[in-house]
Amino acid sequence: MRCASCQHEVTAAAKFCEECGAPLARLAPESYTPKHLAEKILTSKSALEGERKQVTVLFADIKSSMELLATRDPEQARELLDPVLHSMMEAVHHYEGTVNQVMGDGIMALFGAPLAHEDHAVRACYAALRMQQSVREAAAGHRKPVEIRIGLNSGDVVVRSIGSDLRMDYTAVGETTHLAARMEQMARPGSILVTARTLALAEGYVEAKSVGPVTVRGMAEPLDAYEVTAALPARTRVHAGARRGLTRFVGRRAELELLSGAVERAGRGAGQIVALVGEAGLGKSRLVWELTSVLRHEGRLVLEGGSVSYARTTPYVPVIA
Repeated sequence: MRCASCQHEVTAAAKFCEECGAPLARLAPESYTPKHLAEKILTSKSALEGERKQVTVLFADIKSSMELLATRDPEQARELLDPVLHSMMEAVHHYEGTVNQVMGDGIMALFGAPLAHEDHAVRACYAALRMQQSVREAAAGHRKPVEIRIGLNSGDVVVRSIGSDLRMDYTAVGETTHLAARMEQMARPGSILVTARTLALAEGYVEAKSVGPVTVRGMAEPLDAYEVTAALPARTRVHAGARRGLTRFVGRRAELELLSGAVERAGRGAGQIVALVGEAGLGKSRLVWELTSVLRHEGRLVLEGGSVSYARTTPYVPVIA
């Protein structure tokens, strides 16, 4: 990470630049955010104005960090903490989340603000899984195991910019941030704990198991909590929905016959290209799903490819994913 003021290389946990003394927290989003994401934020008008958005909040920290660092001098502690914090932030940035705070041995991040993503809960869960894996790799070789615990919750927040330095400040509406922090505090070391709201938005994309109702300080009633254990192979909302069970497919008979006709002509050696164009929510993905389901049932080979914004740096991702 570099100081946005003088470009001097600084450590991930530093609060001030060692070269020019600039307070790094006041240089956000550059202080926590890589250049390509910072440019998106700073050029997005809605990202800089006060706006109510639904987001997923992520909290992560190193379990028992005081005990872990008790026998180390400051330099050794930094050598241990820096790679772990870097791994945490890299996982957030990989899925286009924004690190809002770095708090010594942990971070707070948002998905869905200031950059809006309709799949913010899915991205947050994927980031949490990537975070656990990368931290295990970064901590390999240390005498004492380094484990992090992660908590997620989804809900409404207000995002706005404060000050002329374009520092991003995120103010939670209601209990969104409170619950995410509580999930993180109750998570076992090495685990990811999410609320029912987050799981409902990510259902079909991740594998999770119930840990039962949990008592949350400040809440009148116990809340259902779930531990995310793995990512599922679903690529689209339709694929994810198929795991839960799709609703009955009605209408679109004429469109399905047109697509089936194109398949038959292709089978006779006449190459075909079909473009489905329509507004969001009209059922384009479901129509393709119904067609490919019929073709697979008939024993035909179906090859599908697709891309996601967070995999743009991976060559040939539609082929290898």
